[in-house]
This record gives sequence, structure tokens and C-alpha cells, in this order.
Amino acid sequence: MSHAPFRLTALAVACMASAAALADTDNAHVLETVEVQSSADASKEGLSEAFAGGQVAEGGSLGILGKQDSMATPYSFTNYTELLIEDQQAESVADILMNDPAVRVARGFGNFQQLYLVRGLPVYSDDMSYNGLYGLLPRQYLASEFIQRVQVFRGANAFLNGAAPGGSGLGGAVNVLPKRAPNYDVNQFTLGVQSGGQAYGAVDLARRSEDGRAGIRLNAARRDGDTAVDGENQKISMSHIGVDFREENLRISADLGFQKFSMDASMPSITFASGVPIQKTPDSDKTVAQPWTYSNSEDLFGTVRAEYDFAENVTSWVALGGREGKEDAIFANPTVINTAGDYTANRFDNVREDTVITGEAGVRWSQLTTGPVTHTLSLSTASYELESKNAYLFGSGVTGNIYGPTEMAIPPAPFAGGNMDDPGTTIRTELRSVAFADQLSMLNDSLLVTLGGRYQEIEDTSYDYNTGNRSNKYEDNAVTPSVGLLYRLSESVSLYSNYIEGLVAGGNAPADNNGPVANAGETIAPFKTEQAEIGMKFDAGNLGGSVSLFQSEKPITGFDSNNKFEIVDDQTNRGLELMAYGKPLDSLTVLGGVSLLDTDVDGEKAIGSPDTQANLNVDWAVPGTEGLSLDGRIIYTSSQYVDAANTAKIPDWTRLDLGARYLVPIGETKMLTLRARVENVADTDYWASAGGYPGSSYLTVGAPRTVMLSGTYEF
Repeated sequence: MSHAPFRLTALAVACMASAAALADTDNAHVLETVEVQSSADASKEGLSEAFAGGQVAEGGSLGILGKQDSMATPYSFTNYTELLIEDQQAESVADILMNDPAVRVARGFGNFQQLYLVRGLPVYSDDMSYNGLYGLLPRQYLASEFIQRVQVFRGANAFLNGAAPGGSGLGGAVNVLPKRAPNYDVNQFTLGVQSGGQAYGAVDLARRSEDGRAGIRLNAARRDGDTAVDGENQKISMSHIGVDFREENLRISADLGFQKFSMDASMPSITFASGVPIQKTPDSDKTVAQPWTYSNSEDLFGTVRAEYDFAENVTSWVALGGREGKEDAIFANPTVINTAGDYTANRFDNVREDTVITGEAGVRWSQLTTGPVTHTLSLSTASYELESKNAYLFGSGVTGNIYGPTEMAIPPAPFAGGNMDDPGTTIRTELRSVAFADQLSMLNDSLLVTLGGRYQEIEDTSYDYNTGNRSNKYEDNAVTPSVGLLYRLSESVSLYSNYIEGLVAGGNAPADNNGPVANAGETIAPFKTEQAEIGMKFDAGNLGGSVSLFQSEKPITGFDSNNKFEIVDDQTNRGLELMAYGKPLDSLTVLGGVSLLDTDVDGEKAIGSPDTQANLNVDWAVPGTEGLSLDGRIIYTSSQYVDAANTAKIPDWTRLDLGARYLVPIGETKMLTLRARVENVADTDYWASAGGYPGSSYLTVGAPRTVMLSGTYEF
């Protein structure tokens, strides 16, 4: 019997206990009032300060290394702030990451899971980390109301974060920081509406004790109604409580979150059958989906994190998190069979129940000296456990046309795997790791060297849907080292280089491939993606950015001439990235960049990897009209190949988004912020992405013109 539900309940109790402790702030022995920079990860330094313009932060947390200043770190990453999220009326992580030129949003295989392509390689939404811990966030979608910061790390990262449990993250990582109480009271109520009539309401409340040492923040939101896509309906309910407390040497933070999300008749992924040329995009403002398709998910998740200073230069930390998730859905994703747009589809029903328990602990010694060198030593250990219960139904017989959608009755689903009312365990995943890092500072802090490595154990076990018997087990380990160099030419310019690796399970050789496999059942060592990078970062006060060149190599498995399953090739990604952000003028804030990517798989381009991606976001405070700001965002994505042979591609696309906001003071202490935004202003129909899941060729349709209006009342 699993003890995970008991553990998660205990975690929730711990979060509530932490919240209750915040009420006890009137005792006479409380220390003097302090100015606290609140922190989700309980770190002494708190959140990194926002850069000029407020849309990105000056640094962030990098796994075992902890909080790092971007200018002093030999890796490429960006932290997007709560201010950017609010001003763009972003609804999910995908909306936020559309601001990054090195990231594009795709979809999971056969479902509606968000998937983020970083440097041409996927990060599954369930491989995002939450305050540094994997597996805690809802698998399909995360509402933006949970989020204070979203950090994008560009590149392999197994040394920093450990292997992602879902088997992605070879080209980057995404970390979400939950909201914390600032040093002032927050009283915000928001109402909104968007195209299709979907209504929105949210509340955001925060308090900090008089001495500044304890804080609590509450968020709740509800979206409900039809979207800009005719026939599609979405509903989401979320709530979150985040608390933090600090004494002189002790800091504690905790979170408890709940999200319920449903999608009815949402635009499905579309595949073109082999030999059928890619046709024009269907009208994006009318769903192709059958009305009986849907996807529901419900998640309860939480974390507790503590940090303690044993001495001025010795700090330890410990964190625990858990999630209980439930999903059920019916899919019918079209496969187009001719140039007229006729399609066939299979009905696929599934249910899934996940239980995740994860944690980490570590210690850090700083200011250690050996001659002219100052060291910061970090040692950490982490673990992750997933138990997943699944069942499915399967049936064929769905037909239609993507250019003239019609409704048909739901066909029977005679093929079953497991019990839909009581699914059995089909997957168990366990990850354990130990990591060590030494950050060396020399030449009056001008030369910084980062050395380290992580020992990782991976264990995956699968079980038969119907019998519950073990059908496969994978167990192996690997060491992933990293070295980084950074030289500060001046306070405003840094040069850096790094070598770092990514890691995923290698799997076991299958038993059959049009005949017996020569090494059937053999354990394949974990795959390592090797990345080398050089770059420059600059900080001119009001304007910052970076230039980076990188190359990564990812192993590809297949069968040799003797039908042996092994690594047969590599996918090589080479790229150039230019990023810029800040406030070059008092009235102008900019954010954007360009990513140039060249992929090579045995002489061909990888599926779904555009050569060029570019973003430009401009925010203009209109002179002479106090409180009025206008913003615009252009997103460009070049053409993408749909198949491994590079015989079919989808065209490039450009999207223009425009927004405005107006701040209306009400008395001396109240404020009404009115926001309006139009995304895809030209209402362009376009194929947004090809594939996403490695080797797959499904296409996703870009969203139609969407108008969003909201008002936030603060007092």
C-alpha cells in the first residue's frame, strides 16, 4: 500500500501550520523590524532585483548553485517577472515563454499538454520544476496566477538540476517560483472578459507582519466560458497560499496549491498521412474537434522549504514536495488522408492518477580561501518518486474534414487496457542523485570558475495494464560533469564559456523489430547530451543582454544491420542567440532577441526546428498622458520541417500582439488599472509548430485573433 497520500496530507498540514505561525507576530520578544526581500526558496538573499523596466530579473536560482547574478554566472538564463505577466494578461506558462526568442511552444503527443522547445529540444510541462523541485506542477497546464517568476535556462542542465523525470530537458529547463508577500499589503481584485465571452475573476491578497519577518499571500482565480475558437470551451479554477517566515538564522517557506482545468472540443493536433502534402491551415476560429472530446485534470500540490545558517558562511537547506493529480480525457486527433482535407481519427479515452513525492537537501560553505582563490562549496542530494495509475479505451471510425467540420456520434471503443473506474499502477519512476560544486573566485573576483558534477540513478518500472505484472524495468546510473568560466572585463561586460551535459534514461532494447532483436532486453546506458557554449553578457545600467554561441549533441537510438538496438546517430544543434532587455529611455521598455538554429540529423534538419526565431516587445509610456502605456509584440518563426526526410515543411509565420493599459488613481490610496490586449491582430491562420515529441510529425494550429479586457482594483 502506498503511503504517498498520507505524505501529501502531512505536507498540506505542514503548510497550514506554517501559515498559522504567521499570526503570532505580536509577542514582545520579536526582533526589530527588518526590510525583507521575500523569497520562495527561503534563501537569505531573497528574490533577485528586477532589471530596469521590470520585465526580467537581474538573476535567479540555478539548482545546486543557488541564487546567482546573471553577470557572474557562466550559463544563459532569463527570469521573467510578475509585472510582465500582469501587463500582458498572460494566462499560462506558454504565454509567458512566448517572450523568449530561444523558446517556442508546441504540444505533447496525442494530448493537450503544453511543451516548450528550448534550443530546438523539448521540455515537457511536467518536467518543469516548482521552486527547484520536479514533478509538482499540473502536467497539462499551469495558470499564471500561481507565478511570481518564470525562469528559462538555455542549455543542458543535469549537473545543476538533475535529470528531468519525464525524459526531456536536454536543451533547457523551466523553473516556476510561487508568489510571496512583498513588503507592503496587497489587495487586488480583477475582472475580465475575452473573445468568445469567456469571463475571468481573480483575487490577490498579501500581508506581512509589522516586523517584516512573516508573510502570507493568497491567490484565487476562475476562468469559464467559450474561447475565441468557435465550439471550444475552457474552465479553470485555482487557489494558492504561500507563506514565509524568517528568524536571524532560520528561513522557512511553504506553498499549497490547487488547480482544476477542463477543455471541451479544443482544437486538436493534426497529422498529415505519409505521402499527403501539407495543406493550408484550417480556419483557426472554428474548432475541428468533435464535440464529445474533452480533457479534465485536477491537482493538489505543495512544498515546504527551510534554510538554516550554522555559521556566517555555512548554510544548509532542505525541501519536500508532493502532488496528487487526476486526469481523464477523450481524444480524436485527425490524420488527413488527402489534399481535400478529409481525415480519419481514432477515439482514445484515458484516465490517469499520479502521486509524486520529491525532496532535496544540501549544504553550502562560502568564503573559503586557498591562497589567492576563494571557494564556495555546495553539496546536495535529491530524490523523486512517481507512482502513476493508467487505463484506456480505444476505438476507430471517426471521419470528417478539417476545412468543413461536422459532428458525428461518438463511436464505440471495444479495446481496453486496465479498468477505467479503478486504474492500476502502470509506471513507477525513481530518481536519486548527489551533486557537488566548487565556485572559485580569483583575480579580485574578475575570474570565476565553476566546477562540479552529479551522480544520478534512474529507475523506471512499467507494469501490464490488465494483469499488473511487471513488464519492463530499467535501472542505471551516470555521472554528468560541468565546467564554466567567466571573466569580467568590466562591471558591465562579462565573457563566459561552459561545458555541461543533459541526461535521460537510455531504456531497454525491445524484443522485436520485424524480427527478433539481437540484444533484446539489454539495458542501454543513460543518454548524455553534450553541450559547449561561449558568450558575452552586458549590463549598461538601463539596458542589458547577451550573445551566445552553442553546440549540443544528442544521441539517437535505432537498429543496426544486425537488428541490434543501440546508439546509431547524433542530433547536432548549433546556434547563435542574441538577447536584449531594459529601459533605454524613460518612456520606453524593450525585451526581445533573435535565435538562429542549425540542426543536423544524418544530414537532414530535425523535425520542428525553425532556423530563425525572433521576438520584439516594446512598452511605451505615452508622454503627456499620465498613466497610459501602449505595448506591442512581434513574434517571428521561420519554416519547419514536418518529416525526418525533409520532404515536407510548414511555412514561416509572424504574429503581432498589441496592448494598452491605463492607471486611474482613486483617491490617495486606491488604483484602478484597465488593460486591453489583442493577440494575433491580423487574425492570421498558421501552423504554429511541427512535432514536439521527438520524431513525431503532428501539427498545431495557432490561436485566432483574441481580444482580452480586464480591470484590476487595488486598495
